[in-house]
Amino acid sequence: MSKMFQPMELFVGLRYTRSQRQKHFISFISLASMIGIAIGVLVLITVLSVMNGFEQTMRERIMGMLAHVTVSEHDLGVSDWQNVQKELLDFPHVKAVSPFIEKPAMLNQGDEARAAVLQGIVPELEQNVSTVFQHVVKDKGDMMKLQPGSFNIAIGATMAKELKVDVGDALTLVSPSENALETGEMPALQRFTIAAIFRVDMQQFDTTTAYVNLEDAAKTFGMNADVTGLRMTLDDLYLAPKTAETILQRMGQAWPDMWANDWTNLNKNQFKAIQAQKSVMFIILLLIIAVAAFNLVSTLVMVVTDKEGDIAILRTLGLSSGRVMQIFMVQGTLIGVFGTLIGVALGVLLSTNLDVIVPFLERLFDTHFINADVYFISELESRVNPGDVMVIALSALFMSILATLYPAWRASKVQPAEALRYE
Repeated sequence: MSKMFQPMELFVGLRYTRSQRQKHFISFISLASMIGIAIGVLVLITVLSVMNGFEQTMRERIMGMLAHVTVSEHDLGVSDWQNVQKELLDFPHVKAVSPFIEKPAMLNQGDEARAAVLQGIVPELEQNVSTVFQHVVKDKGDMMKLQPGSFNIAIGATMAKELKVDVGDALTLVSPSENALETGEMPALQRFTIAAIFRVDMQQFDTTTAYVNLEDAAKTFGMNADVTGLRMTLDDLYLAPKTAETILQRMGQAWPDMWANDWTNLNKNQFKAIQAQKSVMFIILLLIIAVAAFNLVSTLVMVVTDKEGDIAILRTLGLSSGRVMQIFMVQGTLIGVFGTLIGVALGVLLSTNLDVIVPFLERLFDTHFINADVYFISELESRVNPGDVMVIALSALFMSILATLYPAWRASKVQPAEALRYE
């Protein structure tokens, strides 16, 4: 046989794939199998990219609002925080340290009242630890106005909307003491003026978090010079567990009641839930590709039935059963390869343009797909992970090759005499 036909299995397999068969139904089923694989790959890439974007957005926003490492005492306040701050700044990888007071409270305006977590901060130090300063709504104040004695307050946009207040309005803070039921002590009451409104696009912060100056919070809660704890930001957030452990080892002896926690513990369950959802979605959506691959089995079985005469002739010319098997494996694999390549191309294209497509669909149907009250974020974000794309593509190719084995084996078992009897 001419060298141009070598390897012959590849040549015949390609010829069968692109030939115009008389039985158009078989051609249609082959096309349907290819489209099915492409759709499965497209959907899987898009969904995983959206989940990657969701996880990244959650991580960035949570890390922007929460400290990498937090140091405090068990059920006690931290006194002389200035000296503790100096000690913490001497640890490797620690970039900034900011003291804070954290207390539950009730914010009241007229007939409206909302529960809040009040954060007493030093603005000049806190801006090096938290990104909330960057999320102040345009023309809605300035968090640097939270100066000592000003009794100014910054609240989330959702809370401001629910309380029907704006910058310059006054709020009453109500905070009962921990032993109020036993001692009959009256709750702390303090009037604050709204100096800024921020929007992080995460419900837990926009709805329940409020900021005041550290000294104003200490006066309101009668904490004197104590603070709840100190927050730190590191030059590498993934070093947080090791840094927290190092701080405990070095300062724990002189500070027996010391407690150090890092962001991986504070949000462990949340990020584990996202990873679990991603794994489950991958398995479920992989079944779409499996269904398309199963359809490929029926396609190739019909092709083998249609080509029994050709197979018989090739066998009489001396072609081994193994090489016949390879011919139909080539044909099935090509369908899988083209379907996978089309799915990967369309999936990556769709995933990288979701920021344009989703707003267009929202305007077209006059709806909003992402509810911040449920998903913690208000905008759909996507992040294509090359590793995920590679795993999806290889999985689709593997299932496509696996689907060719039975039809190809059946083709190799065709008996020439039986097949040519009715030709």
